[in-house]
Amino acid sequence: MLLLFSGLCLCSIVSCQRYTSVPGSPYNISTDNKGVLKAVLHGAYSFNNQTNDAFLFKPSAIEKAERQLVKGFKYILKVDLSRTVCRKKGHRDADLTNCKFQPNGLLQQTFHCDFEVWTMPWLHFMKTTYFLCSPSDRPSTSS
Repeated sequence: MLLLFSGLCLCSIVSCQRYTSVPGSPYNISTDNKGVLKAVLHGAYSFNNQTNDAFLFKPSAIEKAERQLVKGFKYILKVDLSRTVCRKKGHRDADLTNCKFQPNGLLQQTFHCDFEVWTMPWLHFMKTTYFLCSPSDRPSTSS
């Protein structure tokens, strides 16, 4: 009888406990995380490789980042990409840090993007598996 009572108490305690995440589900991660920053740049490179724009775009804001443990990590990102002054043609430097954003005016443009980037760091593998971008009303604020 005591064992049955103990079991019922344990069940009620466990069922009342709320779990913050389910194993294998995405969870929030800092937008300053090193893996997030690498994934954001990879997403920006994917965007630049598939647009016909004459200028390169780079991240101007990271609004949200989530990470999911899969075979490696999947980063689920909400990012703003803004047009820089660097032209695609003739730009050899893969590092976008030297590219300044377009000043206020006709050439200034920002896209809001949803990216999913899969990485297996131990294999030095990274792939953008999904991205969807739409024009944003918000201008870039960084330089």
